[in-house]
Amino acid sequence: MNLTHIEHIGIAVKNLDEAIPYYETILGLKCYAIEEVADQKVKTAFFKVGQTKLELLEPTDANSPVAKFIEKRGEGIHHLAFAVEGVEKALQEVSDKGVRLIDKIPRPGAEGLNIAFLHPKSTFGVLTELCEKK
Repeated sequence: MNLTHIEHIGIAVKNLDEAIPYYETILGLKCYAIEEVADQKVKTAFFKVGQTKLELLEPTDANSPVAKFIEKRGEGIHHLAFAVEGVEKALQEVSDKGVRLIDKIPRPGAEGLNIAFLHPKSTFGVLTELCEKK
């Protein structure tokens, strides 16, 4: 598997309108995109720090995975995403090594990426996302 860099860090928040000002006013970052990903039941906001992005995730449905995460753990770091060359091949490789997959095939994600998640029970508690530009 060829990981090229940390693509983004996903941060679960209850409300983008309340969270974005912290990143802009306090940290001095600029929100460059807001996007809804309907099939994942989230609204996202992106910030860039060097080559890495921060992705704020606001649930759009009370039964979404991000809403359940916030209910159970509160707001905070939700997942770590790595850019990879060949996400399908990477999924097969980690699966062959015994890693439990949430996504057996890539699906569309924010910013036009193909994404797939690895189960945190196989990744030492870190929900891990593999991303590839389409």
